[in-house]
Amino acid sequence: MRIGLEKDQSGYKVFLYIFYICGFIMLSITFYGIYGMTMEWQKNGTYVMGEILEKTEFPTAHFAKLTSWLFFSSIIGWYCVTRIGWKRTVGVPSWQLTLVQLMLASLAAICLYEAIYNFIVLNAQITAGIINGKVPDIDSLTIAYPDPTRPWNLNFATKMFLAAVIISSHALYLSTRPRKKLD
Repeated sequence: MRIGLEKDQSGYKVFLYIFYICGFIMLSITFYGIYGMTMEWQKNGTYVMGEILEKTEFPTAHFAKLTSWLFFSSIIGWYCVTRIGWKRTVGVPSWQLTLVQLMLASLAAICLYEAIYNFIVLNAQITAGIINGKVPDIDSLTIAYPDPTRPWNLNFATKMFLAAVIISSHALYLSTRPRKKLD
């Protein structure tokens, strides 16, 4: 009886190919974002973290923003990794697994706090704009945190921390399940 996905199963190749596609998407978006921030820094002497990804729509105008593609591909890519890489975790000693679980619990808590914080600030800025009589450009809302000279786009920050919460929570869940055996 097979417990996990094996290399000779057709599903393994599907997960592997989807992982490669997600990896390509994540790397492409990351390099595009770094390039855009560098150009903005050289032009203006400042940048907003994630703004270029929130302003760029792909593949057509009024479709999905690059932050949405990054969010989606990171979660799907993580799921594919958990399906195809389970054998590498079987032999991890329990003391190392305990340390990983503590780190994952900490990471999940920190990312949950950041996602909620960014979401609340985003909602507060939207509400403040509406109260003043104009609907703000939601894609342009920023927060000057943690460094006032390098603000973050709130949509970008919220999506990235939410993805980190989902991934770290799922990793923590998987690490606490009963361990599979190779035989």
